[in-house]
Amino acid sequence: MEKDKVKEIFDNSAATYDKTWEKLAPVNDSLHLLMGAILTELPEKAKILCVGAGTGAEIIFMAKKFPKWTFAAIDPSAAMLDVCRRRLRELGFENRCEFYPDYLENLSLPNDYDAATSILVSQFINDKEARISFFRNIAAQLKPGGTLINADLSGDINSFDYEQQVKIWAQMMAEGNVQTQTIENIRQTHKNGISFLPPQEVAGILQSAGFNKPTHFYQMAFIHGWVSRKGDESR
Repeated sequence: MEKDKVKEIFDNSAATYDKTWEKLAPVNDSLHLLMGAILTELPEKAKILCVGAGTGAEIIFMAKKFPKWTFAAIDPSAAMLDVCRRRLRELGFENRCEFYPDYLENLSLPNDYDAATSILVSQFINDKEARISFFRNIAAQLKPGGTLINADLSGDINSFDYEQQVKIWAQMMAEGNVQTQTIENIRQTHKNGISFLPPQEVAGILQSAGFNKPTHFYQMAFIHGWVSRKGDESR
């Protein structure tokens, strides 16, 4: 999907984004629970890079759990970051976060982050080399051995399970009142709208970007999560 198109979609949906997905919050909660367990090994005053921070869901979770951590929230949608800033301000966390309404590759940041998150972001990058470059830019901002938590929509459209998984996903969307995601709509999005790849291919992209072999730690239907560490070749 073209960058400008993705930005436009999120700019237009920012005001209602959290309300739209409110009933599906348990999906985020389960991912955050495991993410928090993984990240407990980080320093007491860790610095976290959140790429595609959106309205701040993972930042809010981490800020509550780790009261001395600081964050960099990066998102090309200024409208989404405005919502993120407001939510953090209401919770008293705004002074622990810096906000960058841009793409990571356009920014000059200190390469001293202990960890980074990229939650449901890279699936919008259709070109494989551009997707590798996206993760390589993240690696460049991390300390040696820094941690990446990545989650994306992933699956094998040619697998035996796919058709049943599509039906389950569509039913979940309906339960969450996200009515536009019909079975056919989902199929077409996976084929033509996003970079919907089998999990092993996503893992390969992470390794090509300079991360060590990822650990697949999470799956909820089509949402898969990996944790990986910055490898020697990215230092």
